[in-house]
Amino acid sequence: MTTIPALGDLQARYAALQERGLKLDMTRGKPSPEQLDLSEGLLTLPGNRDHRTESGEDARNYGGVQGLAEVRTLFAPVLGAPPERVVVGNNSSLALMHDCIAYALLKGAPGSARPWSKEEEIRFLCPVPGYDRHFALCETYGIGMVPVPMRDDGPDMDVVEEQARDHRVKGMWAVPQYSNPGGETYSDAVVERLARMATGAPDFRLFWDNAYALHHLTERRPSLRNILDACAEAGHPDRAIVFASTSKVTLAGAGLAMLASSEANVRWYLANAGKRSIGPDKLNQLRHARFLRDQAGLDALMDGHRRLLAPKFRAVTETLGRHLGGTGVARWSEPEGGYFILLEVPEGCATRVVKLAAACGLALTPAGATHPYGRDPQDRLLRLAPSYPSLAEVEAAAEVVATCVLLAAVESRENGGSGQVAA
Repeated sequence: MTTIPALGDLQARYAALQERGLKLDMTRGKPSPEQLDLSEGLLTLPGNRDHRTESGEDARNYGGVQGLAEVRTLFAPVLGAPPERVVVGNNSSLALMHDCIAYALLKGAPGSARPWSKEEEIRFLCPVPGYDRHFALCETYGIGMVPVPMRDDGPDMDVVEEQARDHRVKGMWAVPQYSNPGGETYSDAVVERLARMATGAPDFRLFWDNAYALHHLTERRPSLRNILDACAEAGHPDRAIVFASTSKVTLAGAGLAMLASSEANVRWYLANAGKRSIGPDKLNQLRHARFLRDQAGLDALMDGHRRLLAPKFRAVTETLGRHLGGTGVARWSEPEGGYFILLEVPEGCATRVVKLAAACGLALTPAGATHPYGRDPQDRLLRLAPSYPSLAEVEAAAEVVATCVLLAAVESRENGGSGQVAA
């Protein structure tokens, strides 16, 4: 095992970092300005007098709640459904998830005996570590959250299947490819078990947030089993709703969001959405069709993202390896895609690492964000987001993180803790 520097040496190293006056932010997985520049061409589209869709529709006018046919066709392979079962909305997939929950609460979903809000209690299964905005939606609407441990191939299915038998469990969150924040991709076996498992609620829904389906950091492309096909084959065609967006593909604040599901679920969604809005921003959809064109255009754009992102992820993992490798004080993921690195530190140290980093000018996602209600009972997991800062800033931030982890671990050991990650 590599020798850990003495407390005094670490304190001196930490003081030197403080003197650098850094101002860095690794709190959220935002695209960098250089990534946004890849889609700068969108700003000139669709162009003067170019407002007719393939069908001749005037994209400037009302209507078309389901979205333009050419855009649904373009993204149908990403979502794993035919275009007629795809909906394209405005910029936020989180908004689509929110609306699906709100509609189910207010009116029920296909297969519901009553609106979810009329049930005595409802719960969602939440893979942990997981995505804080999923948890926030549940917390906002008083939906109970049942943590489910994540494994290398997806959620612990023994726990999922046991909990899903409870009639109060109405749904489950899933980020199935390059999970947020651990980077896992669900195995075929996990997808199959999710599709065929028995559920206590007949209107149980899988919120399949495939946010990183296109976000590869290597040339390898994992094969994710199609959840919609698997559910249909298992006799549960309405179980899954798949979500995706171009928020990290084109322009984060001006992209497109999509969902796909069964015919019944799509009809249900459109019937409710049509009361909320007369139609989405079809000009934005049209300019995306003009800009991306086809699968080859989409692939070329994502290759550009990969060239910008991969060096940043390597910088973090290589720096952590150089300073923390062999010390036993940390473990971290080395994802092949997505937007995050999961860092595990000794129990009781995550909050201290965030505080130490802040005093060095580095903002990190709060400890606990990986868990429901923002509470990590072991205070040991941190989510690192290398995408937004420049490569030089990422390298500096990784140095700060490594030093703060070492310092927090040695402080913990001095105070009677183990100062080591669990075996």
